[in-house]
Amino acid sequence: METYLIPCLLGLEKLVSDEVKRLGLQEVQAENGRILCRGTLADAARLNLNLRCGARVLLVLGRFPARSFEELFQGTRAIAWEDYLPENAAFPVKGYSISSQLHSVPACQSIIKKAMVERMKAHYHREQFPEDGVKYQVRFSLFKDEAALCLDTSGEGLYKRGYRAVGVEAPLRETLAAAMVLLSRYRGKDPLCDPFCGSGTIPIEAALIAKNRAPGLDRRFAAQKWQSLPAKLWLDAAEEAMDQEFHGQYDIWGGDIDPSAVELSRHNAELAGVDDCVRFEVADAGKFHRDSDYGQLVTNPPYGERLLEKREAEALYRSFGKAARTLPAGWRVLVLSSHTEFERAFGRSAEKKRKLYNGMIRCQYYMYFKA
Repeated sequence: METYLIPCLLGLEKLVSDEVKRLGLQEVQAENGRILCRGTLADAARLNLNLRCGARVLLVLGRFPARSFEELFQGTRAIAWEDYLPENAAFPVKGYSISSQLHSVPACQSIIKKAMVERMKAHYHREQFPEDGVKYQVRFSLFKDEAALCLDTSGEGLYKRGYRAVGVEAPLRETLAAAMVLLSRYRGKDPLCDPFCGSGTIPIEAALIAKNRAPGLDRRFAAQKWQSLPAKLWLDAAEEAMDQEFHGQYDIWGGDIDPSAVELSRHNAELAGVDDCVRFEVADAGKFHRDSDYGQLVTNPPYGERLLEKREAEALYRSFGKAARTLPAGWRVLVLSSHTEFERAFGRSAEKKRKLYNGMIRCQYYMYFKA
């Protein structure tokens, strides 16, 4: 059995741990900003393909106390790196240190690299390594004097689904958009609308959720090139994921006042393979209206810090709030914003709030259960 570490945005730990449990992994533990679990090597492929809200999938090779450079060196050298890294592997080292005596990240990088080379020299009987082969990104964390050394199976972060090459200003990461949809309890049966759709991320993620389509099917992962993870594992994981897809009719809509954003959203939906179940239109959020008795409105309007002046943002929230209050009582309205005066400008206090981070921006997810 292997141990996996899945970093995630603060506030999303429960969502990610639930995803991991649904995939059948064992000993799932949620910690601040990360999930630990146990599974087989084949689960590296299944996790990468299926996770909607996790940041990346790290294969844990060792965890040990590291209060000194000597402990860090010996702990690293004790790991059987030769079981994973071929002789010509490229193995750069990245990491971080929090609340630990070994606080110098460059020094830790150097010690870990040196220990790895010493271990591999003894196994491969050579003094130097060309590092001109497949990349095996080594990631370490030092937290409260405990080191965790991992290999990054994902490569690029899992938010890069492969359908959005170019975004509009201040894009929302796909992993956070998926989390917003899941927190709204949308599962594909109700209408879902986003009147500030930008590059279409929220409606597209909603469509992937509605169809139960694995978000990683249209991209490549670093570990697909590793000798220790045969191609068959990835093919089997992709086949399993595709067998679980749904095929139905969905009412998913995105609107934006910017025609170029709408055009980009349509293009991204086509790349994601969901253009058959998402509609995008040029529309003013201040005039948003729906006649259906129920639905979900999930959106990420401009915050004011970057896209609009604060007063303009508040005016936008006021007009949007008025429009939202015209919705039938069966609608749920969920809005992500970092603007501290959002509720006042919107015209209503949220029934529930949840702290989330959009990149480095601290936000609140405002939840209105009755329009």
